[in-house]
Amino acid sequence: MSEIGKRNPACGIDTIGLKTTGTVRYNLGAAELAEEAIRRGEARLTAHGALVAETGQHTGRSPKDKFVVRDAATEDKVWWGNNKPISPAQFETLLADFLAHAADKDLFVQDLVGGADRELSLPTRVVTEYAWHSMFIRNLLIRPEAAELSGFLPKMTIIDLPSFKADPVRHGARTETIIALDLSRMIVLIGGTSYAGEMKKSVFTALNYLLPEQGVMPMHCSANEGPAGDAAIFFGLSGTGKTTLSADPSRTLIGDDEHGWGPHGVFNFEGGCYAKTIRLSAEAEPEIFATTQRFGTVLENVVLDENRVPDFDDGSLTENTRCAYPLHFIPNASATGRAGHPRNIIMLTADAFGVMPPVARLTPAQAMYHFLSGYTAKVAGTEKGVTEPEATFSTCFGAPFMPRHPSEYGNLLRDLIARHGATCWLVNTGWTGGAYGVGRRMPIKATRALLSAALDGSLNAAEFRTDANFGFEVPVAVPGVDAAILDPRSTWADAAAYDRQAARLVSMFIDNFGKFEDHVDAAVLGAAPRVSEAAE
Repeated sequence: MSEIGKRNPACGIDTIGLKTTGTVRYNLGAAELAEEAIRRGEARLTAHGALVAETGQHTGRSPKDKFVVRDAATEDKVWWGNNKPISPAQFETLLADFLAHAADKDLFVQDLVGGADRELSLPTRVVTEYAWHSMFIRNLLIRPEAAELSGFLPKMTIIDLPSFKADPVRHGARTETIIALDLSRMIVLIGGTSYAGEMKKSVFTALNYLLPEQGVMPMHCSANEGPAGDAAIFFGLSGTGKTTLSADPSRTLIGDDEHGWGPHGVFNFEGGCYAKTIRLSAEAEPEIFATTQRFGTVLENVVLDENRVPDFDDGSLTENTRCAYPLHFIPNASATGRAGHPRNIIMLTADAFGVMPPVARLTPAQAMYHFLSGYTAKVAGTEKGVTEPEATFSTCFGAPFMPRHPSEYGNLLRDLIARHGATCWLVNTGWTGGAYGVGRRMPIKATRALLSAALDGSLNAAEFRTDANFGFEVPVAVPGVDAAILDPRSTWADAAAYDRQAARLVSMFIDNFGKFEDHVDAAVLGAAPRVSEAAE
């Protein structure tokens, strides 16, 4: 086994049983990885120097192919209603087969960190068979200083072999694709998919499992900080604007996907961003667009024209086109990945029904209700098989990455909000003037104006009305925002049709929340919408 690169001399890949007749390349930088990816035919350069790769049949996550080892340690801690189990024996067989599959391959190793708070971080080794996957994960996680590599000791290892095909009978898999997590030994095995996002999501799952026992809230959110040190966090699933809205040139970006909220404040899990690029424009999202024009960024499933210029309007491969770049590619990104306790909490929803107002202020009880509900729309391409938006409830705005029961996360959030006095807002980036297919997407300029007012505190001084359907407070008028858009009912051509749609959505909320009723107190139950009010 020949080796290239820097590592801890006492900790090679053989410590986990990996051996290969090929070459193992440790901790290569972007230039070397790009060269290798191109030489191997894995990727191409764009006209501007970014690396672009295609992921084949898997253009999004494969949540149905994700499994967690069910053993004595995880039995009572993991939410098995949301996590598919495999046995320790099945995982052991899978691991042995992974090691055998890798035995003649060139491998790329990155020693990285999940979590910017050093006291709470998860040093992670990622072993990949693709050079571009190594470049991707190097962009997305936190990169130790070169001097730290000689003493690096991983607490988790990810082995990512896209060419490995799982055997459902032998491994307990559903298909040839498998993402298997042993949370006791902190080993992750990813096979049968070239979609690079599976690697980073595995780190999130591990941190979401480990941190609550330390009183730390793991959150599927972006975060930024204003000039006065006023931090804000943005909950939201893919396609709701989480990345776009947190990349605000007037505020410092902490991160765009997963954070922890602990005793020292908010901290990023990552060292990079993974932004959607479908219909990306320099006008609407200049900071993100600029990252696609430079070397070091990895583009995923982006179509190039004859001159190798990215066509961000072309969704022929998938609507889930992406760019992965280090956080410092955003000019106003935080150097530390850390901020104080949040002053504002934003819950983003892409309401496909066209019922929700563009912004609403929530009481703490309403905040927990909507956090546990996690209402949004799945946007085309984020998951395999989803071709158009559809209404969904994703608990805590991140159920796919939550190994524990939602009530654990909900109670942690409620306690932290109470302790630090954060103001909570629900922001709809979905549809207005009608449901999806009839109405139009909420104008991003209006959303940004409302957010700015919420974050600088001026929105708190506005006149508010109580929403007849959900009981939360909605501003009546906001400077620079068309007043009509603040009242979604008035944007519909048929007010009676709006009322019927609102009643339908309220019923969906109530039906969905039934599974939490035994886990919350009376105040949270009282924050539920009312069918009778909505139907009147």
